[in-house]
Amino acid sequence: MAPIFFRSSVSLPFLLVAVALCSLPISSADDGIATFYTDTTFACENQDPGTNYAAVGQSMYDNGGICGRQYSVSCTGATNESPNPCRGGSVIVKVVDLCESCEYGHLDISQEAFSTIADLDAGVIKISYQPDGILLSRGVNDFFVCYNLQYNK
Repeated sequence: MAPIFFRSSVSLPFLLVAVALCSLPISSADDGIATFYTDTTFACENQDPGTNYAAVGQSMYDNGGICGRQYSVSCTGATNESPNPCRGGSVIVKVVDLCESCEYGHLDISQEAFSTIADLDAGVIKISYQPDGILLSRGVNDFFVCYNLQYNK
């Protein structure tokens, strides 16, 4: 396939700055807790939950404005005296539900997502979480800056 050339009013320096910014960390992580659930009835409409999904409390839910947003979640430790339940690594979850009993920073994630980062026997874990990408707009389709540059090379 031949390359496609186009004219644009965007200047080369602007594009270079945009590419450079895509390589910088955009946000710092927040601390919270995670639990897991297996319910398959979701408050967010028009979202394919996949297997790694999450529910958030009313304070994060934003009347459904957060639906479809993805977060990178890592286990940081136990919430009690038990041995460290963390498996290492992180998992990307998609917000598809409202958790009525969750406070801000409490993510109720799918059992599959939880078991990726921690031992299920723990039940509740300390986490670090941050948005996966930069949200440009909200709606049925979320668009993230840098996605094509970083993931579709």
